[in-house]
Amino acid sequence: MLAARLGSIPPRSLRRWLNAWAEQGIIEKSGRGRATRYRYCIAQADATASLTFLARLDNDLRQSLLKQLRDLWTHNSTAIEGNTLTLGDTHFVLEEGLTISGKPLKDHQEVIGHARAIELIYQALGEPLFAAFIFNLHTAILAEKITDIYKPIGAWKLETNGTYAITDEGTQAFIEYALPVNVPRLMSELVDYVNSIDIETLNLGNAHQYYARIHMGIAHIHPFWDGNGRIARLIANLPMLKAGLPPLVIPQDQRREYIQVLANYQVSVGQLDEKSGLWPSTKHLKEFELFCASIYSITKVLVDAAHALQLKRNAHR
Repeated sequence: MLAARLGSIPPRSLRRWLNAWAEQGIIEKSGRGRATRYRYCIAQADATASLTFLARLDNDLRQSLLKQLRDLWTHNSTAIEGNTLTLGDTHFVLEEGLTISGKPLKDHQEVIGHARAIELIYQALGEPLFAAFIFNLHTAILAEKITDIYKPIGAWKLETNGTYAITDEGTQAFIEYALPVNVPRLMSELVDYVNSIDIETLNLGNAHQYYARIHMGIAHIHPFWDGNGRIARLIANLPMLKAGLPPLVIPQDQRREYIQVLANYQVSVGQLDEKSGLWPSTKHLKEFELFCASIYSITKVLVDAAHALQLKRNAHR
């Protein structure tokens, strides 16, 4: 019993505290009157306590919003890479733990792995970024892959990689990502940058600029043999979440524009190495910054809807 653990406290004060803790998400409240029950859930609350976009929401609305963001983020990030599960499929798999008939097992594993990576992101909000944490994220999102010594999971790439692209001018170009020998130094530069960000300076008006810079840095290095896009879209959201802001989700229906903007930058800047550093030409980031700014409203809509429902509830209390 909570009352026994808390000692001799007037019932009215205890009820007031319990209601306040329920609103903060520290405990979960169910039932009414004498049938009211409280369940301790501090571990989950701690992971998202710094997310100010959840502030003043009832616990059920907090948890619902977190699940909506998880599903939206997971669906779009995996769909960009070719996953065939719909948003509804993704929600069903993550909530019910069941498979979708006719869909590849690989696709189920990808969304489960990505959702797990989001949990890891939340759990790391109070910590600086380390390469080991990035490796943990990589292991989570590639849980379905078969181990191959030349395609390590949870470690930097061992082989060179690149991709073929068409520029806005219609010319053909091959984008060669950073050589394996240069990856540790370049990723160290990225980690140092992320850790140097003053989160007090981030707000809804400029957060997309930090997101674009971090995302482009990882995508241009391409530090892993696979999963680079998902890793970039996860890590780029870390400072935003640390600042208490909602994540930025790139919609899969704008995949072509997204890929084109990345290619335009990478072709213009060229291959990265230790001499070039991570961002040899920040002026070319502007196009990607504008793209990120244009899509940030997707998650803001969900946050606004949750707070609108909370206001409606408050008006009837």
